[in-house]
Amino acid sequence: MKIITYNVNGIRSAMSKNWLEWLQATNADVVCLQEIKATPDLLTDLLLVEEMGYQHYWYPAEKKGYSGTAIFTKQTPKHVEYGCGITDYDREGRNIRVDFDDVSVMSVYFPSGSSGDERQGFKFRFLEEFGAYLNQVKQTCPKLVVSGDYNICHKAIDIHNPKSNANSSGFLPAEREWMENFVNSGFIDTFRHVNPEPHNYTWWSFRANARAKNLGWRIDYNMATSALEKNICRAAILPEARHSDHCPVLLDLQF
Repeated sequence: MKIITYNVNGIRSAMSKNWLEWLQATNADVVCLQEIKATPDLLTDLLLVEEMGYQHYWYPAEKKGYSGTAIFTKQTPKHVEYGCGITDYDREGRNIRVDFDDVSVMSVYFPSGSSGDERQGFKFRFLEEFGAYLNQVKQTCPKLVVSGDYNICHKAIDIHNPKSNANSSGFLPAEREWMENFVNSGFIDTFRHVNPEPHNYTWWSFRANARAKNLGWRIDYNMATSALEKNICRAAILPEARHSDHCPVLLDLQF
């Protein structure tokens, strides 16, 4: 099963940049999207998605043009779970999950705290409460992949300038500690599982020509429960895809 996670920073904007041609070329089995910023009724190209063999499930935010997650899948799920049951996060469309016989796959969009103290506080509350929710899900779905934009760099290797960003949202000590505890609770950072090299990023600021200079952050992950360790076949970041300020991240599982 080829799984891709991609924060598209607006699905309509991505589609205007030949995203559908890219989707067809990747031929992924499951595509987890974040920051869709749209409801499916606004999209005129969904028939093309269906012609590629994808079923599509959407969990948009209540606020128009904001947040939201979706999953495209070529395999029919036995169950689709919308949200986590916590109103503050569900109204922002923060997560959606599909369950198959071999694995469950979740698309999740963690909040950003970069706009100020209020949203940073919201983010810390999300980490605590959503982390507890994931531990519950893991009990019923032991073979689980949590794909998405975590808005956190785990370690210094995951950010282009750790010293100057030491007090930046997304690299705060408390956020990194949460990531460390999350991994230690039984999740595998699948990209780092196969690739220890530096200078691998998934997001770049639109400012200062950051992407061309590869001054980025690695904040998008396919995290898999330890029960899937033997199934990890390949993991890669795909920086050549340029439909967003993020790029896709790939995980191949062999069953």
